[in-house]
Amino acid sequence: MINIEVKTFEALTKQELYSLLQLRSEVFGVEQDCVYQDIDGKDQKALHVLGIKNDKIVAYTRIFKPGDYFEESSIGRVVVAKNERQHKYGYDIMHASAEAIQTHFSQTVIKISAQVYLKKFYNNLGFSEIGASYLEDGIPHIAMIKQ
Repeated sequence: MINIEVKTFEALTKQELYSLLQLRSEVFGVEQDCVYQDIDGKDQKALHVLGIKNDKIVAYTRIFKPGDYFEESSIGRVVVAKNERQHKYGYDIMHASAEAIQTHFSQTVIKISAQVYLKKFYNNLGFSEIGASYLEDGIPHIAMIKQ
């Protein structure tokens, strides 16, 4: 079981920021062998959804109000530590992220840019594909929306 915390960029401790950037780097950079600009200047606008287990960030997303990333509210940088995926924390962090969008932004429509291989995972969370797939940072993605 993970504990969920939602924080603004300013409320993150230095250690939390370091830990979430380390997790993103481990998964997106090292595991997926994707060279891209992870630190993109958008973290300061986002709310950060931290999934914490034994004082360690093991799951994470960042969420945006409408207009800060897409026209709709959005969830991005969805990540779960490789050694914790068997616990299905991806579902926990996504449910918490959708709840945080409702709580903080009073929104229910959510748009994401999903890696194509995770389409079924997002379908199980109520997201539907919109449009054709496209390459983002060399990885096939598809836009998805949850109404």
